Amino acid sequence: MSADRIPTYSVGELNTAIGSLLERGFAPRFLLEASVSRPQVKKGHLWLTLTDGTASVSGVVWASRLSQLSYRPTDGDGVTVVGKLNFWAARASITVQALDIRPSLSTVLRQFEQVRQRLEEQGVINPGRQRSLPTQPTTLALLTSVPSSALADMLRTGRERWPMTRLLVIPIPVQGPVADQIIKVLNRLAERCDALAVDGLVLARGGGSREDLAVFDDEGLCRCLAQFPRPVVTGIGHEDDLTIADLVADHRAATPTAAMVACLPDRDSAERSLQNRRQRIKDLVGWRITRDRQRLNDRRTLLAQQSPLKRLRQLQDDLHQKRDLLRALSPSRWLQRGLALLTNDAGEALSAVTSIKVGDRIMVQMNDGELETDVQIIRPASHQSKS
Repeated sequence: MSADRIPTYSVGELNTAIGSLLERGFAPRFLLEASVSRPQVKKGHLWLTLTDGTASVSGVVWASRLSQLSYRPTDGDGVTVVGKLNFWAARASITVQALDIRPSLSTVLRQFEQVRQRLEEQGVINPGRQRSLPTQPTTLALLTSVPSSALADMLRTGRERWPMTRLLVIPIPVQGPVADQIIKVLNRLAERCDALAVDGLVLARGGGSREDLAVFDDEGLCRCLAQFPRPVVTGIGHEDDLTIADLVADHRAATPTAAMVACLPDRDSAERSLQNRRQRIKDLVGWRITRDRQRLNDRRTLLAQQSPLKRLRQLQDDLHQKRDLLRALSPSRWLQRGLALLTNDAGEALSAVTSIKVGDRIMVQMNDGELETDVQIIRPASHQSKS
């Protein structure tokens, strides 16, 4: 190759050419997945090393940008960096200028496990301490971002299910390092629960990545939720998302809408229940009226049977029967038929000849008078039959 065809550079020219090449051929912004190593602040700028375990590159967050970050990484954190290349021609060095830094899923899950372990050991996470939800709350406090689709769904669900419950909407930030702000809101609300007649708290956030939900893994926030004076229901993210706030809450719902379903009774079900109760009461009243009417009829019948007039008639009938019987058995009736009544001197009735002796004076009572006679002959029935 001819020496005339090989370009010749000074060091500065070479570095400038490399910088121009990078500027033309590389994306102005990119996402970088990495782990943070040795982060330190110098003169207000955050310097760090970004590595994937086999390769590394320097990174920097300028002071003007550092104050705007919602998350500041620590040593070993997995991160996703929104960055661009900075090439310093003077020393041919490349640095990733971080425009934004977010924790990676691995970092979020590591924080989740660390906080969960501590709170479980201290009894803050304990299913046995969960409180039951009010059946028909007077007021529910809704803590979520305003405006948001989650809030719209919650309000619609509240109107449809149980419009008698007052919904107290309290705006909070739900993403980024906002745990301290949420804690302040919770503390103020806790102090006014009685004055506001709050029966329960719903902490809600719509869907997002697991990294976006990291604020609900904050230990201080979760301790505050565990100490809240009213039952707490969480509806954070999607069904598969689980945060520390869900673990300390009294009830965890899969979504914000599901949280409202858990807190409020169903108006249609309540109406059907009332209709069933009304019918049962109606049936019970009808049964009791029928029963009491039957009892009244039975008592009326018994009273009629025990009426003094009826009793008097019965006594009269009995008296007539006895009178007829006495008449039928009266001696005078037999006397009228030609029979006679014999008595001795003592007035004792004589019914057999064996009680009479010859010479006894007997009285013979007939229908129209009496006779006195002396017995001259006695003929027993056996004597008559022999003769």
